[in-house]
Amino acid sequence: MAMTIAFDNSYAQLPDAFFTRLAPTAVKSPKLLAFNDNLAKVMGIDTGDLPDLAEVFGGNQTPSGAVPLAQLYAGHQFGNFNPQLGDGRAILLGEVVGTDGIRRDIQLKGSGQTPYSRMGDGRAWLGPVLREYVVSEAMHALGIPTTRALAAVSTGEDIWREQGALPGAVLTRVAQSHLRVGTFQVFAHRGEVDHLRILTDYAIKRHYPDATGPMELLRKVCAAQAALIPAWMSVGFIHGVMNTDNCTISGETIDYGPCAFMDGFHQNRVFSSIDQQGRYAFGNQPNIAVWNMAQLATSLIQLAKDKDAAVEEATEIVHAMPAQIEANWLDRFAAKIGISKPRTEDSDLIDRLLGLMQNDGADFANTFNSLCKPNARDQFANREAFDAWAENWQNRIKDEPDPQSRMQTANPQIIPRNHRIEQMIEAAVAGDMAPFHRLMAALATPFENTDADLQRPPSQEEIVPATFCGT
Repeated sequence: MAMTIAFDNSYAQLPDAFFTRLAPTAVKSPKLLAFNDNLAKVMGIDTGDLPDLAEVFGGNQTPSGAVPLAQLYAGHQFGNFNPQLGDGRAILLGEVVGTDGIRRDIQLKGSGQTPYSRMGDGRAWLGPVLREYVVSEAMHALGIPTTRALAAVSTGEDIWREQGALPGAVLTRVAQSHLRVGTFQVFAHRGEVDHLRILTDYAIKRHYPDATGPMELLRKVCAAQAALIPAWMSVGFIHGVMNTDNCTISGETIDYGPCAFMDGFHQNRVFSSIDQQGRYAFGNQPNIAVWNMAQLATSLIQLAKDKDAAVEEATEIVHAMPAQIEANWLDRFAAKIGISKPRTEDSDLIDRLLGLMQNDGADFANTFNSLCKPNARDQFANREAFDAWAENWQNRIKDEPDPQSRMQTANPQIIPRNHRIEQMIEAAVAGDMAPFHRLMAALATPFENTDADLQRPPSQEEIVPATFCGT
C-alpha cells in the first residue's frame, strides 16, 4: 500500500508572484532515518510502505495532490535589509488539514536549489537536520509553539561545507504556515500594494479569522510573539538568529539554526557563531521581538488610506508589546518558583535569583529543578547569598497552594543540551542512530524524565561554545 496524503492547498492558489513552482531535486539513495508517527496520525497521513516514505520525504517522488513550490520573502538579517530572500533550499509540498482541524504546511528542507538559492547548493547536511528534528520536537513537548519534524532522510550523497564532505539529508518540516514578517516585507518594499493586501487577507483568514483588518492582524501577531519569547526564556532557549524572515505570523518557533539551551546562566549568552555583537543574546530577545513587529507594522501601514492614523495605531500596538512580554515573562518565571498569582514585586525576587545564578554560572535548568529539593544551595558557589534569597522566597510562597506541584509542571527535568546534541550528531555521522533515539525518547516527557546522565551539564571538555547556521 502506498502512502497517501490528502492535500488541501491554499497558498498555491495565490498569485504566481508569491512563489516559484518547482519540484524537489531527486537524491541518489534516500534512506528513512526518523519518522514522526504521532504527528503523521494527527495530520491524517496514511503512511503505507516505508520505502515509499523515504522516496517522498527525500524528494524523489512527488505525492499525488502536492503542488511543490518555493516561497518568496525578504528580511532583515542582523538588522540589515535584504530585499529578496526566499526558500533557497526548501520546497513546500502543500498543505493538509489534520484530524484536529488545523491546517499545516509540509515542507522539505535541503531539497535542492531554487531561484532563491543565492549561489547555495540548496542542500543540508545531516547535523543540522537532526538538530532541528530533536530541538523542534523537544519544544513541542515543552508546550511551546513551534514548527515540528515529520521525517529525516539521508540522501546517500556527500555535500561540501567548510569542514569538507558531509553526509546529506533532508528534513520534512511541518508548520501552521511558513508566512513570515519577511513575506510582508518583500511586497511592501516593492510597493506591490495589491499583493500585500492579498497576503494580509490570506494571513487573517488562515491564522486570525476574527481580525478585522491589517492593524488587528498586527495586534494578533504582536500578542503571539509576546507570548512566545517569554516561553523560550523560561526554558533557557536562545534562538540565535531572530531575523525577520525567521519570525512567523502564526507565533511558532521556526528555523533552528544556531540555537541552544543554556547550561550556565547569563543574560548576555550567545550561541550563534556569527552573532559577534550579541544582537540575539538571551536577554535581548524581547527587544528583538518588538523590533521585528515594528518592521511588520511598517509593511502593513502601506495598506491604509489614512497613513497618519495607521502610524498612530501601529505605534500604539507595538509600544504596548514590552509590557505584554513583561507580564508573560512574570507569569512564566513566577510559576518556576511556585507562585500562582504573581505580583509586580515578584519580579525583584526572580531577578535576584537570576543575578545569583549569573554571578555563579549556575546551571539554568538544574537550578530551578533543585528548588523542589533540599540541596538547592549546592547549585551556588555563594551559598550564603542563596540562603538569604531562599528565606525571602519561602516567606513569599508559604501561603501558596501546592507550590511544589507548580514548580514541577513549570520546570523541565530534561532539555536538549548542546553537548548531547553534538554527541548525537557525531554518532549519527558514524552510522549510529542510538543516541538520537535515546534523546528523542527522553525529551518526549521532559517534565517526568529523570535520566541523571542527560540532566548533567557538560564537563569542561564537553562544552560547545557556539553553534552554526543550519546549512
